[in-house]
Amino acid sequence: MLELQDITITQGAFRLSADFRIERGARVAVIGPSGAGKSTLLSVIAGFFPAASGRILWDGKEITTAQPGRRPLSILFQDQNLFPHLTVAQNVGLGLRPDLRLSPADHQAVVHALTRTGLQGMEGRKPATLSGGQQSRVALARALLRARPLMLLDEPFAALGPALKAEMLDLVAEIAGETGATVLMVSHAPEDARRFAPQTILVADGMAHAPRPTTGLLDNPPPALATYLGN
Repeated sequence: MLELQDITITQGAFRLSADFRIERGARVAVIGPSGAGKSTLLSVIAGFFPAASGRILWDGKEITTAQPGRRPLSILFQDQNLFPHLTVAQNVGLGLRPDLRLSPADHQAVVHALTRTGLQGMEGRKPATLSGGQQSRVALARALLRARPLMLLDEPFAALGPALKAEMLDLVAEIAGETGATVLMVSHAPEDARRFAPQTILVADGMAHAPRPTTGLLDNPPPALATYLGN
């Protein structure tokens, strides 16, 4: 279980509060107006930006001040964070060892992750030779290999076309179901939230609200969300 207890995030004049819990294995969208703090919320959970006050716990253990690499999570960004000089297999292998000194078992795990994400046979290619969807799969394969129980998605598929984005969302949902991972996904698209996440966190007016059923929230949005959605 992920718990944010009385979290306050400040950055200049910006202020965001959060106090909620997310059950293990949940798939949760994070939606709200531009600039409301959706990505900032994920950055605080990941440890890239400190909260001004409050506590973050995973399964009852406090991780508020833990370094990003010590937190039980993987994060996928919109730019995929792939290294252009490394091959597909090497980019994925970084999920196991940053120095890429992989054992035979590690190499086999890389092959399995690539196969699971539909990248078999592409081990030796460089990111620049891949399509946007294939690059997204490389980043996902690396996250899969890390086998962390919490996955944060900061719009990693935003640049993809509708059909390919839907395919990637379905793949993440399938993998999360198999591994039991908890997933938080920042999105600007309500249709993505409906497709992927049974629950949604609304970030608006200085608050990250507790998760609510996605369908109910989007069918009857509060004023801040209704304005954003153009309702």
